[in-house]
Amino acid sequence: MAPHSYPSHVTIREVGLRDGLQSIATMVPTAAKCEWLRQAVAAGQTEIEVGSFVPPRLMPQLADTGEVLAFAKTLPGLRVSVLVPNLRGAERALEGDADLMILPLSASHAHSLANLRKTPDEVVAELARIRAARDASGRKTLIEGGVGTAFGCTLQGRVEPAEVLRLMQALLDAGADRVSLADTVGYADPASVGRLFEQALRIAGDRFCCGHFHDTRGLALANVHAALLLGVKRFDASLAGIGGCPHAPGASGNAATEDLAFMVEAMGIRTGLDLPALLALRTQVAGWIAGEPMHGALWRAGLPKTFQAVAEPG
Repeated sequence: MAPHSYPSHVTIREVGLRDGLQSIATMVPTAAKCEWLRQAVAAGQTEIEVGSFVPPRLMPQLADTGEVLAFAKTLPGLRVSVLVPNLRGAERALEGDADLMILPLSASHAHSLANLRKTPDEVVAELARIRAARDASGRKTLIEGGVGTAFGCTLQGRVEPAEVLRLMQALLDAGADRVSLADTVGYADPASVGRLFEQALRIAGDRFCCGHFHDTRGLALANVHAALLLGVKRFDASLAGIGGCPHAPGASGNAATEDLAFMVEAMGIRTGLDLPALLALRTQVAGWIAGEPMHGALWRAGLPKTFQAVAEPG
């Protein structure tokens, strides 16, 4: 198969405020989260996942998601996402007028039961209820069905690609506006990404919206490159690579926002991001989560003297 040319523009959806913070013990104050958002938007970020509507007793780090969402909605040009585990979470996202809500589905039966206490097909049924609630509300909040453990699972082992694709189609049939694939535990490699994403794009077309890669074994950016070759142009990433999965021991977190932005900009692909501003924000976040593991390479070496950001068109 001859690859497509690279896309001219890539959108990096920041997930540090949700996927990152839920994975660490430090409680970041609401005011600091709002400052993170303000500086991220000033650095050019246009899509940010600001939290998750889960019970505070399960995830106290995200108990203020409603307040953070309300602040995020005041920032011009920002598309605000929240993760919702069920209909109740979706109702709160609708009340807060989120631009997008993401319902996570694990293609691994074992991981789904451990993480969501539902089978994958029960999650599909939940998405249908969420779609009905969204339509009845009159809100324009989009619904994304995110298929996780798409390349394997620490609990179950192999996850069949056919099952991943079946569940992705089921989410679309149940009313998802769009779907995405996630390498939740860092089992993917560039060849497997190419094979699975090619099939996913054949099924979902332009409703396939995003790749979510963890850097557990150092392959997140290589996996992004494999998806870029197929024309995928939206990726999740976390500032300083914070985050992970409780069922992936030893995981080093998500693709680092600043490293991903540097890679694609160096390749001549526009992100609209101000890399020095992102690195400055990373330093500030490091102070808010002092002692927690942070990752990435660009912050150590800095930008090459020869680096030139891709100019905005026009």
